[in-house]
Amino acid sequence: MISQPKRAVAAAALLFLILLLSGSRLVYSADSLMPPAGKEDVVQIAPVRIDGAVLFQVRGIAAHPARERAAAIADRITALADDASVTVGSVAAVESDNSTDIMAGDRFIMSIFDVDAELDRVPRQVLAAVYVAKIGDTIDAYRRDRGSRSILWAATSALVATLGLAALILLVGWVFRRIIAVVEERFTSRIQELQARSHDIVRTEWIWATLRGVLRIVRIVLLLLIVFVYIELVLSRFPWTRTYAIPLLDLLLGPLRGIGIAVLDYLPKLVFLIILVLVARYALKLLRAFFLGIERGSIRFVGFDAEWATPMYKIARLAVIAFTVVVAYPYIPGSESPAFKGVSLFLGVVFSLGSSSSISNIVAGYMVIFRRVYKVGDRVKIGNQTGDVIQMRLQVTHLRTIKNEEIIVPNSIIINTEVVNYSSLSRKGGLILHTIVTIGYDTPWRQVHAMLILAAERTQGLLAEPKPFVLQTALNDFYVSYELNVYTDRPLEMMTIYSHLHQSIQDAFNEFGVQIMSPHYLGDPAQAKVVPKEQWYQPPANQVEGAKTG
Repeated sequence: MISQPKRAVAAAALLFLILLLSGSRLVYSADSLMPPAGKEDVVQIAPVRIDGAVLFQVRGIAAHPARERAAAIADRITALADDASVTVGSVAAVESDNSTDIMAGDRFIMSIFDVDAELDRVPRQVLAAVYVAKIGDTIDAYRRDRGSRSILWAATSALVATLGLAALILLVGWVFRRIIAVVEERFTSRIQELQARSHDIVRTEWIWATLRGVLRIVRIVLLLLIVFVYIELVLSRFPWTRTYAIPLLDLLLGPLRGIGIAVLDYLPKLVFLIILVLVARYALKLLRAFFLGIERGSIRFVGFDAEWATPMYKIARLAVIAFTVVVAYPYIPGSESPAFKGVSLFLGVVFSLGSSSSISNIVAGYMVIFRRVYKVGDRVKIGNQTGDVIQMRLQVTHLRTIKNEEIIVPNSIIINTEVVNYSSLSRKGGLILHTIVTIGYDTPWRQVHAMLILAAERTQGLLAEPKPFVLQTALNDFYVSYELNVYTDRPLEMMTIYSHLHQSIQDAFNEFGVQIMSPHYLGDPAQAKVVPKEQWYQPPANQVEGAKTG
């Protein structure tokens, strides 16, 4: 927890920062008007203030700074105003050799020199006459504001303002409660319908919490503005607090004035940005329509596949957005400030360090698309993983295995490993499935070929043309290796077809009494290891087969 002293220090620092940024002129300091290096001819001036109002500006010298001179003049005028024996008519200008002195009888107020008159580019005597009139009016107003009638009127005004403040606070609370009630009455059914359509992704309580939070913030800002105006109004009623009311008003109006001037100065750049955004948006719509036509086949280019339309559109869209940002960058408010450039550089470094693997996967994703490695729906083998391509993203590829497992493979791995596509050529000449059996030398190879071809013909899912064929791949020590090759146009069913093919091979060899020597051959048994046909459907196989036929 933050201690109270630390909170006070933090609050004071925040207030100082606000005053500094808003350009509030609470006190005109001669130090703030010190000439910059190389410009020593800048005049130091400071205002003479009475009850917060500025009478005029005076200049200073190194031995007697403007701030000290202005404060001394203000103290003399205040002392004269507090002295009832001094009349306003006694204030007059008295000429001397080097200056014009403003006196109240025999009491000195200030001296005006020729260098003072240079500020307003008028003769010294003219400036002295203006100062005499202002000082007289100020003394008269000073005494009038401190009269019993003025104080009573100020107190009455403050009381009325206080009652008005309380009434406004109550009124604001009642108005916002009515707003919430009306919104709940009119929009509850629509918000509930939105929740139902989003399948509870958008919750009703979330929407109401957000809406109440926004209304609460608006109410707080409005109340703070009302309280601010109340404080400024009450402080300006009394002469002793009027000094604080004027800077308080400047504290509010200064930033607003600065914001207004900045907005007016920025309007040409804002118009340029609006036009640039509209042009970029229209260009993106044209690109979208163009590549959508390619994807649908209404626009065709030789050597350009329709499946390239979407990735090419994404690349073109990124190029248009990047070009728009580059053109708009100089017109963004604060783009030339060191803070903006520092933040941009920091974000660029963070992005470059944290997205190296993502960028490599995105580049690999485009290479996979343009190299036509596979497409959605193909049966592929990537490394040791075999499955159907169900989704292609810029960074990863999603596979679904025959076990209904989803495998997510980064595209950077795909581009650096071998990929077997079982579907790409199966659409033209069919995919060749193959399996190997080992049979002893005492079985004629022609019989083996015939039995394997027969097993292939009995297997569903295989093509009749091209016809299946058998290769003798090896003459081993005790048996011959026969490879059966069959064609299919159903690569997504290859595992099921393999299973049915093996079943047909077993049935065919058992039917003709030929022993399969796999997996190992140790010696000729006394009786061949085959299953007679009458035993093919031993329980519970007969029950399963009966259920199928029934």
